[in-house]
Amino acid sequence: MPRHARGFDTEAAHAHLARRDRKLAAWMKKIGPIAADPRWRRSFDPVDALARAILYQQLSGKAAATIVARVQAAIDSDRFHCDTLGRCDDATIRACGVSGNKLLALRDLALRESRGEIPDLRRMSTMDNDAIIAALVPVRGIGRWTVEMMLMFRLGRPDVLPVDDLGIRKGAQIVDKLEAMPTPKELAASGERWGPYRTYASMYLWRVSDFAVKAKEPTKRSQD
Repeated sequence: MPRHARGFDTEAAHAHLARRDRKLAAWMKKIGPIAADPRWRRSFDPVDALARAILYQQLSGKAAATIVARVQAAIDSDRFHCDTLGRCDDATIRACGVSGNKLLALRDLALRESRGEIPDLRRMSTMDNDAIIAALVPVRGIGRWTVEMMLMFRLGRPDVLPVDDLGIRKGAQIVDKLEAMPTPKELAASGERWGPYRTYASMYLWRVSDFAVKAKEPTKRSQD
């Protein structure tokens, strides 16, 4: 069974996109090269990463970090998985500031892990993007976008285009000089020209969006 490497050659991706899309190439020249993400080489626990994604949803980074720290103290571990989450009852976790919906999501994640339904890194290395998405989106509180962020920033998959991401849609609007943001369906179609390096194109589209609005801070991603 073929294995998927973590990460890709960003220089090859840069050269490919520059050849395929003149409009994007102009922005790439203005922004400069984007280096490989160091997280592509770091081991991580997918269950722990998903639990953190759940806890960070709809909160500022500071507020979420505070809640995460409280839960870690309550379970006496800096890793979230079925065994450590099982150390505390619902009331204890809720007292850390975790909402009822997020608690249900954490419990569902832990249950699915105990059943062997959450692939580890070794298993993920043999799965394509769609298979990983299909395995993880059934978890309560985990949507396609969250899994796509994991694919891009933690697994380093080269050809991911999160068409529902507003930053990417805004970037595509600016690059193509459109009157309105493309719909997800339109972006999926137009984004075919960036394959097989749609991840790298997405990284530039975020930068274009940030650059155009002169954001003081880059847009936060769930895997940051």
